[in-house]
Amino acid sequence: MTAFNDESGSGDALRRTLGVNRRRFLSTCTAVAAGAVAAPVLGASPALAQDRGRGHGHDHGHGRGHVLVPPGKRGIILYTVRDATARDPLASDLPSGFREVFKQLSRHGYRQVEFAGYNQHANAPGGASLESVAGARLLRSWLDDYGLRAQGNHGFIPPSWPLTSADLDTFKKHLEIANILGMDHMGTGGDPTGSSYRADWDVAGEKWNALGKIARREGIKLYTHNHDAAYGFLLDGGPLDAQGRPTRSSGIRKLEYFLKVTDPKLVWLEMDIFWAHVAQYKFHTYTAHDGSTREQVFDPAGLVSRHNKRYPLFHAKDGVVSTTNGMGYDMVPFGTGVIDYTTFFSRVGERNYHNPMVEDDNSPSATDPAQSLREAKISYDNLAALRSKKR
Repeated sequence: MTAFNDESGSGDALRRTLGVNRRRFLSTCTAVAAGAVAAPVLGASPALAQDRGRGHGHDHGHGRGHVLVPPGKRGIILYTVRDATARDPLASDLPSGFREVFKQLSRHGYRQVEFAGYNQHANAPGGASLESVAGARLLRSWLDDYGLRAQGNHGFIPPSWPLTSADLDTFKKHLEIANILGMDHMGTGGDPTGSSYRADWDVAGEKWNALGKIARREGIKLYTHNHDAAYGFLLDGGPLDAQGRPTRSSGIRKLEYFLKVTDPKLVWLEMDIFWAHVAQYKFHTYTAHDGSTREQVFDPAGLVSRHNKRYPLFHAKDGVVSTTNGMGYDMVPFGTGVIDYTTFFSRVGERNYHNPMVEDDNSPSATDPAQSLREAKISYDNLAALRSKKR
């Protein structure tokens, strides 16, 4: 039995499931009808800026739907501009270090940032590392100066389990830093485990429940971020291999299982929407316990909708179709690719709860030092321009 069954006969349900634009949808319908993978349609062209609702940062259109990402919810993870925070201010006139980068991001219009650690160039104000109480206070003063709010960090999650004393102390230090910075959330850029086996995800759930309880006592919501593998299928049954491990799946995905075994009052998730779409492309069939091959198309927006309060954060990362990299997409600045964010944000709703953080791993350039901050502006404008479809 597959997860998708459009009993109404309407193509709208499939288009919503795949999260694609109309051009890709029409091609995908043909592919699915022939039993092909529900994936990016090769050769589809990126959506044009005007089709994506570019509004040059204005928050009210005439005769158009409402703003999908309110001004105060428009954020960026600083990993996108990591070359700028790491730049030597003594060797460049471009923004360098956290303070100048905050100033530039604020000028672009951003109101939230997500950290990816607390290191910068040694010649920037505050020195190389601001991973301390004193450093956090300095960072907070700059955030306040430029009207920015810290909303998360891809930082320290203890590798040990059971926790060592040293790891527990470091974890508590990061919670203190998060509170000084004014964060509601603190997390990590990695998956809870790299395993495909249910037993390992049970252990990960136990660990994260314990960490979440510690974070909750400090007023912080603990979250984990995904890559594509975490939305692959869990191995939880069927014949055992030589090591006594299961080789087949019930069809539940790893992070879906993680949602089941973690306490919703202790553990939250940040969906990286790009990697979720890569998972949609890569992990569409599984071998069931009885040995049959079954198709199950992943629906990122549908998963969020079913667990909306578990997903306070998103990574808003875009992509264009790739026929060569095995992922289905290449990363591009937000709003210049084919991932249908208008449909995604419209479907998940809760626009005053979710916190989308623009990300592009490829923004820093070895030959164009201004590129990452320039593309951050392009991404901001496209995020601000998103409107629900007029009804």
